[in-house]
Order: sequence, then C-alpha cells, then structure tokens
Amino acid sequence: MARLIRNKVIPSNLSTRFRNSPSSLLTHPQTISKRSLQTLAYEEMQANPNKPYTHTALILHGLLGSARNWRSFSRNLASCLSTSPSSEWRMVLADLRNHGKSAEIEGLDPPHDMVNAAKDLGNLVNSKGWDWPDVVIGHSMGGKVALQFAQSCVNREYGENVKLPKQLWVLDSVPGKVTSENSDGEVENVLQTLQNLPSMVPSRKEMSYWSLLEHPPKGLEIAIVRAEKSDRWDTDVINQLQRLAGQKGDGSAGKISVHVLPNSGHWVHVDNPKGLLEIVAPKVKCLF
Repeated sequence: MARLIRNKVIPSNLSTRFRNSPSSLLTHPQTISKRSLQTLAYEEMQANPNKPYTHTALILHGLLGSARNWRSFSRNLASCLSTSPSSEWRMVLADLRNHGKSAEIEGLDPPHDMVNAAKDLGNLVNSKGWDWPDVVIGHSMGGKVALQFAQSCVNREYGENVKLPKQLWVLDSVPGKVTSENSDGEVENVLQTLQNLPSMVPSRKEMSYWSLLEHPPKGLEIAIVRAEKSDRWDTDVINQLQRLAGQKGDGSAGKISVHVLPNSGHWVHVDNPKGLLEIVAPKVKCLF
C-alpha cells in the first residue's frame, strides 16, 4: 500500500472552507509531517517509501479542491506503476496557490493567474532540488495549470536546466478559453459565492492553449481525457482535438492523444476512478 508524507501547516478559515468543500471526501491516512517555507504545500506518496524513487508524477487538483482529493487515485496509481523492482514512482500532490494548505503560505503574491500558478510549481521543484517531473496530471483548473507549466518549461522560464515532462494529462479541462457559451456556470457560481475574495482564485479564463496542442514540443505527449457525461465540451472542440490526435508526425514534434472516460461526469476521480486508472496507468508504464 502506498504511504503518504505531507507537509504540515496550521489551517486558516479560508483553507478550512476549501477542505470542507463537497469534493473533499477522502479520509486522512497516517502521515509524516514536514514543512516547506514559501513554496506550495504538497504531499508525497510512494508504494514503497523505503525504496528510492526512480520517477515522479505531479498531481494537480481542480478549482477549490486540494491535494487530499486525489490521495486515493494517486495511491492506486503509485501501486500500479511500482510493480517492477527497478521502477518506484513518487506521487507529488500539490495544493495550488490559495487552495488547501497553500492558503497558509506567504509569498504567493498576485496576480493569481495560470502563469503564476504554474510558476509556483517550478519554484517548488527548484527550491527542493528535485528532478523535473516525468508526468504531470491536472484535473479541471489543474489541467490548465499543467498546460501552462509545459509551455513555461518550453520557454525556459524556470531556468536553463528545466526539463519537459514526458507526459501531460489534462483531465476534463477544455484547453481553449472558457466563455459563457461553453461554461456550465460552475466557476461563475463559485466566484459569486466568494465575491469577498475576488483575487484569491486563479482565473482560468484568460489563457488558451491551442497553440501548444497544435505544436506540441518534441518528447512530450499531451493526453486529453474527456468525461463521457461532462457537459463542458462542445462539438467543435471535440472535433478539433480528434483532428490533432489523428495527425501522423515525423518524430520532430510531440503528440496528442484523446481518451473518453465512460460513466463519468466532471469529477473523474470520484465518478470512475477505476476507469481513469485503466486509461492512465498503461500509458505511463510505456514511458520507461
């Protein structure tokens, strides 16, 4: 069974509100506390914590979620991937800025946008002296942060030694700009509820990542997972993604893959975690 290590931060009213949201349904496993200053709060998980890890996957939650929402899926993924004696995967579950325990950390200054949310991840890797993650998995808003992270890695915004992930998973997150026509109103409702905190939630509306998808950098696979019952996807977006996934490359660029998670709405890790694992794990295993 995968074991969890997380950093310890005293909760505030804001982080408590996030952690008590309906999506925070998982119980607390036994943990070992640690503390990192002026970087994102995070949790580490390995199937065999006494073994040195060989690969890292970075897991990013969605709007008003937290790392704890993804513990169960990450635990199962770590166990599934770490079956070989030569392969030990570490899962790093990050609390994005102003979410979960990162709401307690000073120094994560505005503007609260995708660029800075992704930069926090780069700062975390650099400050810890970690190797750059092999895989990044982002759900909803976290999917957009993952795309921005990849784009910033391409631009060397996190330093000359930065390395692109080999695989980027975008879970039920439309890669283009969110408009009133293709938004289900969830974000607008949340922002209305939190109207006294207008700058605290990273905006996911201002960035479009179609350029990255149309020209994926060499060595990177961007895997898009659309939940079968999700109402966030219009026909034009679905067709455009299928077109990109169907293109045959010459090896000079990365690639796009598109997957449909059956029997699931937007909350993919709750609605069909087994199905999601069956999509993600085999492709990650093929990387090494």
